[in-house]
Amino acid sequence: MKLLFIGSRLYDDVDWYVKSKGIESVLTESNENAINLDLPDQVFIVPRGMDGPKQVALMQNVDAIVPLIGIDPPLIDVAYMKEEVESQYSIPVIAAGVRAVELTSNKIKTKEFYTEIGVVTPNYQILNNPDELVLDFPVVLKQGEGQGGKDIKVARSIDDVRQYFEEFDQALCEEFIEGAEISIEVLGFNGEFVALPPIYKGETTLEGTHPLNKTKTGPCMVEGLDNNLVQHTAYRVAKNLDSDGIFEMDFMYSRKNHQLYAIEVNTRPNGTRYLTTATCGVNSLCELINMAIGEFSLANISDKLQYNYSTEIPVGNYKGPSPKEPVKSFEDNDFVVHGPEGYQRVTAKADSKEELEKLVDKLT
Repeated sequence: MKLLFIGSRLYDDVDWYVKSKGIESVLTESNENAINLDLPDQVFIVPRGMDGPKQVALMQNVDAIVPLIGIDPPLIDVAYMKEEVESQYSIPVIAAGVRAVELTSNKIKTKEFYTEIGVVTPNYQILNNPDELVLDFPVVLKQGEGQGGKDIKVARSIDDVRQYFEEFDQALCEEFIEGAEISIEVLGFNGEFVALPPIYKGETTLEGTHPLNKTKTGPCMVEGLDNNLVQHTAYRVAKNLDSDGIFEMDFMYSRKNHQLYAIEVNTRPNGTRYLTTATCGVNSLCELINMAIGEFSLANISDKLQYNYSTEIPVGNYKGPSPKEPVKSFEDNDFVVHGPEGYQRVTAKADSKEELEKLVDKLT
């Protein structure tokens, strides 16, 4: 079995699994100085875009293509390439299709999609100037496109809104939901979907604290919230998107209103994947490979499910004990260190809350 991987930044997360499966790995990357280029069997440096990866896939006669892209802008090009390669050359591309990417890469279209399928989302309006605002403060101002908190502002007054419009001509304006931030991964392939356990990402703040600076835990344990509701809603969203790969969804739970709100959905690997793996034993990136080699099924996912307590802590530069090889795998580790120097995080797991606290003390 020969697989083409697109993008090297996330490849070290799956290299151990690729080797354990005896898969011949081919990788394309546009940056000749990128990390992890020493890991695959073959590497091809290609221009930006999807034409280079497509040509390499055909030249190398690969069995499937697995894009490992964790940012939004290239996803639509991947989706168009998927349509062409699957229809003309019968090579599976384990990624979301055009419709799913178009609906999820623009926050305004995502809002309209939620409304269409009857999923509750915070009240919103499209602002073309500050004087159009009808929602009560505080409100959240966003751009239609962007990720990782980019171009998002919590406005507490009309002056904050006017300041935002000094940089932008339009805004998606959304009511501020006070409560718990929740993330969940859904895996989908060939019409089958499975929602993994929800992850608790902390509380919403008026200061707009970035998720990377918060301590996160799994599984999600928020008083008054039924995790089955989160999983059912996430499954419903993915089922209606009707595409392949990873769906990462963000929700808010208002304790005041006892209401779960859908915020956004991404069709790419996400930042809580280590916590999900630690919590339930299912590694979403490895499941992309299983989709490519014909080993993905709901039964196989069920067989892998574990029930652990986990946490992810920002540590800056990790100085604790070294994990076992492979260092990015929970197969033989109860913790994984990830992220660039200066912004590293530790994700740890244990059978109980007490054991998890002891492990965290040892690591930090």
